[in-house]
Amino acid sequence: MSNGKLIHLLKRILFCIANVLFVFFLIFSALVCMSILWMFDTWPNLSMEELVYQLQASFEGTSRGMVGDYLLFSMPVVVIVFVVAMVTVTILRKKKKIYRGIIAISILVSVVALVGECYLVWNRLDVRDYVEGNNTYSTFIDTNYVDPSEIELVFPTEKRNLIYIFLESMEVTYADEENGGAFDDNYIPELAELAVLNEDFSGNSQSLNGGSSLYSTTWTAAAMFAQTAGLPLSLPIDGNSMDTQESFLPGITTLGDVLEKQGYNQTLMIGSAGNFGGRSLYFSEHGDYSIKDYYYYQELGKYPEDYWVWWGFEDNKLFEYAKEELIELSSQSEPFNLTLLTADTHFEDGYTCELCGSEYGDNIYANVLSCSSRQVSEFVEWIQQQEFYENTTIVISGDHLTMDSDFCEQVDDSYERKVYTTYINSAVQPENPEGRREYSTFDNFPTTLASIGVEIVGNRLGLGTNLFSDEKTLVELYGVDQINSELKKRSELMDEFTSTIDEDSPSLKIREGRAPVANVVTESYGPFNEEIRIIVSDFENIDNGIMMITAAVWTAEDQSDLQWVQAIEQEDGTYIAEVFLSGLASVGDEYYVEVYLTDVSGVQYYISSATGYIQ
Repeated sequence: MSNGKLIHLLKRILFCIANVLFVFFLIFSALVCMSILWMFDTWPNLSMEELVYQLQASFEGTSRGMVGDYLLFSMPVVVIVFVVAMVTVTILRKKKKIYRGIIAISILVSVVALVGECYLVWNRLDVRDYVEGNNTYSTFIDTNYVDPSEIELVFPTEKRNLIYIFLESMEVTYADEENGGAFDDNYIPELAELAVLNEDFSGNSQSLNGGSSLYSTTWTAAAMFAQTAGLPLSLPIDGNSMDTQESFLPGITTLGDVLEKQGYNQTLMIGSAGNFGGRSLYFSEHGDYSIKDYYYYQELGKYPEDYWVWWGFEDNKLFEYAKEELIELSSQSEPFNLTLLTADTHFEDGYTCELCGSEYGDNIYANVLSCSSRQVSEFVEWIQQQEFYENTTIVISGDHLTMDSDFCEQVDDSYERKVYTTYINSAVQPENPEGRREYSTFDNFPTTLASIGVEIVGNRLGLGTNLFSDEKTLVELYGVDQINSELKKRSELMDEFTSTIDEDSPSLKIREGRAPVANVVTESYGPFNEEIRIIVSDFENIDNGIMMITAAVWTAEDQSDLQWVQAIEQEDGTYIAEVFLSGLASVGDEYYVEVYLTDVSGVQYYISSATGYIQ
């Protein structure tokens, strides 16, 4: 081949490579920009610490509609960009002036869009403050933290029961202005009445009161942690996927730990997957809670195996099952703590169940909030009619402020949004009943213990203060802004608490010495069947019963094509999972299988692995 032909060939090759890179760059730019826009449209109040936490936490249990929403939002633009790019490099490439003009304009627009979106992320998420905070130490937590394990806690002779209801995204804001909310209509009239008739620490004020959701407490896992441990969920950036850990900050003492030591029978009930955000791990590690989530009730046959709405099952089922659980718990000799987490009021616009009305027309989220208010009130009324109620305290608290993209966008910036809070049938009353308290969700920890009659020497636990006492809260001492500024910084005490976090931890915890084992067999995959069957049998060391068997299957070395399937129990006690591999791999590729068992308490174990070939 002559030098001229060789040079011409090299030019053609470079031209083709340049076109491929051009198309890839445009698609990448469009995908990044649309993803960022979708992220802020979906989570208008997103914080950097929440984003980091959720990106590294398991997405098992995420609402199935979210992926569809993302695709509907992003894909049309990405497809249009792809078509324009392909037309440019295939049809217009011979019209050099037009071709070069489109190439230059497209690259310029893409670069400007990427820079603009990155700037938006930098400012909206306060990335600078986040980075600086992670590299600056503060003594605020170290100085103000009160270790519950070192404080004398005196329980009453007859221990009171506790029912703790976390209401997803429930704010005081949803009430009308007359009741201290931010709207003309009162979207939560029953909840507002419960707060007025009971205790929300508003004193003589006619306005509802609630707790401020501080830094690193603004998503569900962090909110539940804050209210039961009195600490922010501030974790190392490379180790905060808590559902992959063998333990959840074992050095701290929480509400669950305190009650477990006093012999409480504790249960966590949620209508979604317990593993999402590490919730099952936290509550099972701190208080030995029995975890009863979507998969637990699926195993009991409460609904068809393919039943899934919203994040799992709806709240009206949760309250129905909670009544059954309370009847069972109250029949036992031990005091109990039943903790619930609702989901219907999650973003975007909530879930409209069969009980929801349309009193607010096409304002779907308002209808869902109103429905939730009625359901919670009816559940409380049912509890109050039971014999065990006399010796039971009910705590109702929103977990965090709403993540709905537009429901509160008209709320004035001067209005201080707080999570809904009320204590019902408390064993004690405020020492200063006329004074309105300023507090955060950290204060729920000691206040909850006080509400069931526990005397707390010093009236402080974690970063929280017993609101029934006259001890000042940290919010009253320092204000929300100053506390948030300090919580963004690192803490030597939090470093100590999080020192056990292992970024190389196996994906699911294995209890050495008593881990269940089983035989795993995979059938071959060939041209006459479209799936492989994974057969799990011969179980041993099953101390706590089987809730479900799941399998992870992939072919790519980086697990980019990983898929999870749930095995179905057979009449002979074996479990079979069917995995469809069509389009996933090519003939000759090796596939990998890992099998996991979840027992009835929600603890998960690695069972076995297997490999096979696509024939």
